[in-house]
Amino acid sequence: MSQLRSGDSALMQELGDFPDDDLEVELVEKECRTVRHSVPEEGVELDSHVRDCVQSYTQPWLMVSRRCQGDSWSAYSERACLHKTLQKQTFESDVQPEKLETPVKSPSLAVLSDDSSRTLTSSDFDLRSGLTPDPRVEGLLHFSNHDDLDRFNQEARQGNRHPELFALYPPADEDDAVEIRPIPDCPKEHMGDRIIIRCQAIKFEIDIEPLFATLALYDLREKKKISENFYCDLNSDQFKGFLKPHTPQTDHSTLSRAAIFSITYPSPDIYLVIKIEKVLQQGEISDCAEPYMVMKETDSAKNKEKLEKLRNQSEMFCQRLGRYRMPFAWATVNIMNVISTATLDRDATDSDSLNGKSSSLEKRGQLPRRNSERFGTMEDQCNMSAFKPATITISTFCKQEGDRLSDEDLFKFLADIKKFSSLQRRIKTIPGTIRLDVTPVHDNPVACLSTELIPVKPLAEKNVRPVKEVLEFPSSEVYVPHSTYRNLLYVYPQRLNFVNRLTSGGRNITIKIQFMSGEDPSCLMPVIFGKSNGPEFVQEVYTPVTYHNKSPDFYEEVKMALPARLTERHHLLFTFYHISCQQKQNQTGASETLIGYSWLPILSTDRLQTGQYCLPIALDRLPVNYSLHSPERITPQVPPVKWMESHKGVFNLEIQAVSSVHTQDNHLERFFTLCHALEGGVTFPLRVREEKIPENKLEHELKLSIISLSSSRLEPLVLYLHLVLDKLFTLIMQPMVIAGQTANLAQIAFESVVSIVNSLHNSQELARDQQGRNGLLATYLYWVFRLPDSNELLNTGPGGVVPPTEGRYSTMGRASASTVGTMLLQSRLRSSSNPDIPAPHSAEDTEVKNILSAKGQNNPGSRMSTYVDVSSHPQSSTGGTRPSNRKQFHEELALQIVVSTGVCRENAYKYAWFFFELLVKSMAQHVSQLEKQDVPRRSRFSDRFKDDVTTIVSVVTAEIGTILVKQQKELEQAEKVNISLAFFLYDLLSLMDRGFVFILVKNYCNQMSTKTVSMPTLISMRLEFLRILCSHEHYLNLSLYFSSPASAPVSPCPSISSQSSSSCSFQEQRILGLFELSQEFKQQHYLAGLLLTELSAALDMESEGGKVQKKAINATYSLLCAHDLDQRCTRPDVRAKVATLYLPLVGIIIDSINYLDFTVSEARGGKSKTGGSDEDPDNIPPINQSIAMAIAGNPFNTLARNALASMASVQSAKAVATLSAETSRNLLLCFLWVMKNAERSLIQRWTVDMPSAQLNRLLELLTICVSCFEYRGKRSSDKVSTQALQKSQQAKMQLEDSLLRGIGARGEMMRRAGGSDRAGQRVNLRWRKDLTQWRQTNDKHDKTKAELDQEALISGNLATESNLIVLDLLETIVQAVPLADCKESVVGGVLRVLLHCLTCNQSTTFLSHCFSTLRALVVKFGDLLFEEEAEQCADLCQKVLQHCSSPVDGNRSQACATLYLIMRYSFSSANNFSRVKMQVTMSLASLVGKSSDFHEEYLRRSLRTILAYAEEDTEMQNTPLPSQVDELLRNLNSILSDTVKMREFQEDPEMLMDLMYRIAKGYQTSPDLRLTWLQNMAEKHKNRKCFTESAMCLVHAAALVAEYLSMLEDHKYLPVGSVTFQNISPNVLEESAVSDDILSPDEDGVCSGQYFTTSGLVGLLKQAAELFSNGGLYETVNEVYKIIMPVLEAHRDFRELVSTHEKLQRAFDNIIQKGHKRMFGTYFRVGFYGAKFGDLDEQEFVYKEPGITHLPEISHRLENFYSQCFGDALEMIKDSKDIDRSKLDANKAYIQITYVEPFFDDYEMKDRLTNFEKNFNLRRFMYTTPFTKAGRPRGELNEQYKRKTILTTMHTFPYIKTRINVIQKEEFDLTPIEVAIEDMQKKTRELAVATHREQPDAKMLQMLLQGSVGATVNQGPLEVAQVFLNEIPADPKLFRHHNKLRLCFKEFIMRCGEAVEKNKHLITFDQKEYQQELKKNYNRLRENLRPMLERKIPELYKPIKPRLGNRDSVKRLSFRRALEENS
Repeated sequence: MSQLRSGDSALMQELGDFPDDDLEVELVEKECRTVRHSVPEEGVELDSHVRDCVQSYTQPWLMVSRRCQGDSWSAYSERACLHKTLQKQTFESDVQPEKLETPVKSPSLAVLSDDSSRTLTSSDFDLRSGLTPDPRVEGLLHFSNHDDLDRFNQEARQGNRHPELFALYPPADEDDAVEIRPIPDCPKEHMGDRIIIRCQAIKFEIDIEPLFATLALYDLREKKKISENFYCDLNSDQFKGFLKPHTPQTDHSTLSRAAIFSITYPSPDIYLVIKIEKVLQQGEISDCAEPYMVMKETDSAKNKEKLEKLRNQSEMFCQRLGRYRMPFAWATVNIMNVISTATLDRDATDSDSLNGKSSSLEKRGQLPRRNSERFGTMEDQCNMSAFKPATITISTFCKQEGDRLSDEDLFKFLADIKKFSSLQRRIKTIPGTIRLDVTPVHDNPVACLSTELIPVKPLAEKNVRPVKEVLEFPSSEVYVPHSTYRNLLYVYPQRLNFVNRLTSGGRNITIKIQFMSGEDPSCLMPVIFGKSNGPEFVQEVYTPVTYHNKSPDFYEEVKMALPARLTERHHLLFTFYHISCQQKQNQTGASETLIGYSWLPILSTDRLQTGQYCLPIALDRLPVNYSLHSPERITPQVPPVKWMESHKGVFNLEIQAVSSVHTQDNHLERFFTLCHALEGGVTFPLRVREEKIPENKLEHELKLSIISLSSSRLEPLVLYLHLVLDKLFTLIMQPMVIAGQTANLAQIAFESVVSIVNSLHNSQELARDQQGRNGLLATYLYWVFRLPDSNELLNTGPGGVVPPTEGRYSTMGRASASTVGTMLLQSRLRSSSNPDIPAPHSAEDTEVKNILSAKGQNNPGSRMSTYVDVSSHPQSSTGGTRPSNRKQFHEELALQIVVSTGVCRENAYKYAWFFFELLVKSMAQHVSQLEKQDVPRRSRFSDRFKDDVTTIVSVVTAEIGTILVKQQKELEQAEKVNISLAFFLYDLLSLMDRGFVFILVKNYCNQMSTKTVSMPTLISMRLEFLRILCSHEHYLNLSLYFSSPASAPVSPCPSISSQSSSSCSFQEQRILGLFELSQEFKQQHYLAGLLLTELSAALDMESEGGKVQKKAINATYSLLCAHDLDQRCTRPDVRAKVATLYLPLVGIIIDSINYLDFTVSEARGGKSKTGGSDEDPDNIPPINQSIAMAIAGNPFNTLARNALASMASVQSAKAVATLSAETSRNLLLCFLWVMKNAERSLIQRWTVDMPSAQLNRLLELLTICVSCFEYRGKRSSDKVSTQALQKSQQAKMQLEDSLLRGIGARGEMMRRAGGSDRAGQRVNLRWRKDLTQWRQTNDKHDKTKAELDQEALISGNLATESNLIVLDLLETIVQAVPLADCKESVVGGVLRVLLHCLTCNQSTTFLSHCFSTLRALVVKFGDLLFEEEAEQCADLCQKVLQHCSSPVDGNRSQACATLYLIMRYSFSSANNFSRVKMQVTMSLASLVGKSSDFHEEYLRRSLRTILAYAEEDTEMQNTPLPSQVDELLRNLNSILSDTVKMREFQEDPEMLMDLMYRIAKGYQTSPDLRLTWLQNMAEKHKNRKCFTESAMCLVHAAALVAEYLSMLEDHKYLPVGSVTFQNISPNVLEESAVSDDILSPDEDGVCSGQYFTTSGLVGLLKQAAELFSNGGLYETVNEVYKIIMPVLEAHRDFRELVSTHEKLQRAFDNIIQKGHKRMFGTYFRVGFYGAKFGDLDEQEFVYKEPGITHLPEISHRLENFYSQCFGDALEMIKDSKDIDRSKLDANKAYIQITYVEPFFDDYEMKDRLTNFEKNFNLRRFMYTTPFTKAGRPRGELNEQYKRKTILTTMHTFPYIKTRINVIQKEEFDLTPIEVAIEDMQKKTRELAVATHREQPDAKMLQMLLQGSVGATVNQGPLEVAQVFLNEIPADPKLFRHHNKLRLCFKEFIMRCGEAVEKNKHLITFDQKEYQQELKKNYNRLRENLRPMLERKIPELYKPIKPRLGNRDSVKRLSFRRALEENS
């Protein structure tokens, strides 16, 4: 390998080292929605739990990232702009040629008149005259030296190349992208779908007083209020003035009129309820509402005084009772209906009154209760966020009923509304309107306030009315951990029950609610949130009053901000008053009368009080120290307290808290309390709820509380998850000193963590990502987890000081340097005493040596017993000092995992990912601390820790194995564990000694090669594992590191033995060995070796559906893709180095060539052998494909012949499933990448040394590459990828969801700054396929034009680049040829690939290089090409000629230069020019005939250019070359002229075929060209679905070949010329060869084509048989095979014989099965009359049309075509009478069409028995014309004559065209009685057939009977008999006819009788009557006919002399043309 190492050391250094500052541990500030964090009020000493909570919600995230991680992928995001940098490639298929000449005029039919006698050289116009040549290619003949030429070409090829191949290819399928670890969502406050509701107007009919609105959402289905209240009022300044005395100030935040509501669980039953209140006044609600119901502002004249009076009254009440409210009215609307209607129409107009019921939500059915964290289904998501802003107008209010105010009543109302969709009668309504605007919220609006009234970003500049966020009370649990401080209390007074109280004092009752911090009135706290237009916070709230109600219901909601520190003195105080509404005369003072008091302590045994309460009411006064007790349990006092209703509970209320500090869960609360007890600052015995815990019990209780953590409810556990885990990790880490004893809680804490992890994973409610990680835990690890702080729990006892939080990372240097030293010393001692652990070497790169000295398995030994940790014996038990050697979290954690047992162990390994990521993050923090002290990499971790890690990895691997062996159904689980293990090692590579990690990898591989698991599963496991490891950002450093074999780890996998032959020299083996997966390679490049070994094994394995192969290929693909797009690998030398790493891949791919999907190459229709036009989108594979196969001997004529044998054996040996097209493309792309980037000299030496069979396979591989990456054109629907992304939308959304949040292991390069990129919100384009240019969808419709252009641009560049790589490689191979032995096969093989390139759709850029290469080949190996590769040469001519007709100038000029060079070199080398001449002529003929859109004008221009080359070529002027070229070009030009004519008849297929027929006839003396034209005709017929004619063309072609073969070779088994073919069709005799003197087959260049061989003949015939079969002529198939069989037998080709007999069997089967159902052609006579038709005038043809063609169809077709030529001058003649020329208009054109039937004489009918025989080889046709002597066509029976016309055609049908000239016509007339005889014979025949069928058809039979014996048949049999048989005719000439008719009737009546009998057996029961009727009619007919049938003519029974006069009527006519034709 020396040549690899020379000069590499610098490069190795660069690639081989990790950067120093690879690891980053950084603190990232939390993004805060609001202007400031929500924190408790200032200046309060916080309780430790609250302090922890607040700290947890405000401290920055701690993130660990690696600097280069994701370098390779970052390029993906740049792809978005890729199209801007690419050059546009021109493809001929995309070019619309501009027409050079005026468009073809309507076909003038005169062109056919120039007779077919023209010579080949005559030309319509001279090339030199009207045309100027294209510009010539520079320097075509300049290079004297081959090397210069190669160098020049190579430089040209290397210019302007696209460096990154993978950037041009769509990303591979993401299903396999296991290496992407989605970055979890950044934790944030939960929000549902948010909508903003703005109050625009609240109007009643009259406007007399201030009104107040309260809005809230209610969920009817859950019977729950789902939002807090939002208060707003729209009162005018005048009315606000009324209330002035009662509003001390108005704060800005209370002016809001818009609210943001959040809905987590959208359901169709969510209602927005608006309650309206007014100021308290005298009277029931109904009295107060009456004016609103009866008066209108509009009748102001009438009501002016009344309204004024009412206003004054209300002003009075406002001044006196302004602080009290009363219920007034309410309204509601189903908010979800509004939203869904707005979503549906996206233009909802005002929704109707109360409940605009829309069904879209109903239809969607019940939504899932809670669907993971993304609440609701996707569909709802769209609904809620994508509706159009809507305006709701509610036009009716319901009056409030004083006795029905509670929420239960409200839900009843709502249920009624839902049920009856309108208001019930009994509800009184008030007219009025509310107008609300509803819009979805996307970004926070400006001037928004959070529910705590903290301004939300963005702030408003000026004083804008704020928008308030309304807190949601979700209808079910929400599983999102708390992330902000929130501490709110909601109080809901519900009802008072004063029924027994007799005094009238308490009737208008209100409750004053206050929050007190003590009993003194000064302890009143202003923590109650105010309502609208008033202060922000108030000290007291009054509930609305229900007039004269002794036990009122309340619906008030009082919202309070709870103080952060609560004491037992804090309580709620309720004071009950009676309000007197009317001022009595003598009363001056207040309107309140005290009734009593009640209260509720906020804390009960240190726990927040929430829930339902029923409190007693104390009269007169409050007891002393009342706040310490609840009112029910108050101690007796002196004087005694007076209670209402003897201390019974009379006041119902409910209290709810929304708090992120009060857990409201017993288990959690206990756990937190006990943990805080450890921190000190508490006095023992500790009180927890009802119990007291002394200090010595603390440890026991704490353990219990830790164990019971996992049994707490899921919701609170999730809400406080971050805090709980932090605490548990602290406990794992810290030995606790409790009462002087050390308590080790680590194990219990660890078990608790495991069980929490388990319960979170098992919960159905919580989401997981695609790697099975629970989202909440992943988020915690990524963002939140930090190493437990060492100081936090150390000091027990009083006076514990807690270090400030900021200190955490500034005091990172935890252990001093000396400590580190002692740790190192310890580890050294241990390792020297433990033989299993290598002692540190002094060498620099010790980690590598480490691997070598390690034994196969690391046995960690049982060290549980010896485990002693210094830190478990603290030096002093006071706990005040720190242990000198403290525990490290990662060590403790690893230890716990290793020593865990039972269920805990099982779950720890099941959810290993969590513990792995935890270990990694804690290790990273540890390393980042050590790095600050420059600790070397090897000494970062203790040996004990390494042992633990080894054990863990080994156990996890064993677990995977166990699952695979024992529990097949847990396969998915095993996959997930496997992936997490891989990620663990992947992370360790960045943290630990790499040698150590490699040992772990090796152990894994050894363990995972167990024999008991199915191979595919194992490989796929190992593949995913390796794929992740290889995605490491420093994978290249890891792989290229060991540059000498001595330092590499031993490969764990058995080698695949070297396949090169032993005879090679050592040097050769060296080079060949580089391309093989050798043992040496695996040792040197450890990871790469492992991956390629797996790939190789996967490709050799059978797996269902090729899943494993796909996985293996995609892994390799994604890895190469990463290198290609990696910023660090842009330099060519680095790329070459990386490519060297993958050389064995090339070997593997070449070996797996049999498995590639060839559909890619076959789909091209094998155009390599024909000029099938590239542009023709529905190109039916050209006709001679199978012949091409017969010649090439294999389906993809790409292999050299000598490789065939070896291939065949290989293919039979391994029947492995082929790969899918997509996977094949990925594999080939890898191959191309290596070839593009590898060192050129290396590849050249490799190809020189390669055995020829291997080289052939390489060439075949290149051919496949060309097809595979072919440009599909702008117009194809599925541009880039073969696979369209047909996954369900939802799967795609989920994938995007997880990927957009984070980009995983190879993820986004983490930006240095924090901020939004941090949260993974930067949309990474790699995953958003729909944002990049790769939207792989199948619908063309959903792509814009720009996108399509962009796609075309990129795929065009991909096609160009991949083809250029192939071209480079071909050049490399050819330039190595002089060194190789087998020149011929190499050059031939290369040429074959180049020709294949030319067949495909290529860009101009590529074509110019490709033609340069071809020219170089011609220059260098001309003789070889023209002599050896004749067949290829023909191909070459055709391809080049095809490009000569290209509309793209560049392509054309290159092709012309190439064609001229071919002519020149073929002339100068051994005078091969005649052969080239022939090939070019044939190519052109076939090109012209086949391609429908062939640009003949461009080709003419090219011919002119070639002429210019010949004229300008000074060297050749004195040779015959210029004149020969001139002659050739003139010939070509004349062929072109024919095509112009063909163009004109494009629309008239018959005319076109006639023309082609005539051209073919013109080549009678040139068999090659005639053959070409016959094939062209066959192709055209086949495209028109005329299979029989197509087959006939091929039979003619085969006959032609047979003629010439019989001249050349004399074999018994060959057909004797065309005579042999007579049985197929007599027409074939036309092909008998022209006499020998005109043409001899061995003349050079004649009959040299591929078809003039035995296999060519067989190929043509086989194809003909196939086409006959398609055309339904199965009998002919047999005839064709009769000619093939002898040839096959002579060649002993039994395989072919088998398939032949199979085909014959199929043909005969078809004959039997289809029987009389077969359809043959329909024939029409078409006559053309009129001078306008030119040649066609007075010509008659018989046209053959498909099976069931009706006259109108053909008539319509011809009329359409010819009316385009003649416009209105065309007339269709509708009858079939003879045409009288004199009566026709000379300026018109007439067409007459008649249906004709085949006609046979009686003697012929004996031979033509079957249906087929009656429809094959037809020359005579007949049609009948009815007439009467009077001139009308039809008349009475006795005057009805008929004329029969019989036509004879020139050839028999079927022929090589579908219309044939009529050459003879005979007519004879039938008299009326003869007509009658014919009719009766026909009827009789039909009856006989119907009666005697094997399976009679009852319907058919009854129809015929009905027509024969039916009573009322007009002109039926009876009438015929009466007309002709009633009396004996007078004219003796008619005697015979009379008698014949009489006999006909006799037979007829007999057949009728049979039929009636037959019918009797066929009828069903219900047809009995019908049968009787038939029988009766039959009898009646028989009786009526009997007298006529029995009367014989006596004269007939006398002998009379025969007379012949009755044949006068026959006139023999013949056309004037018929004679000429025959002559």
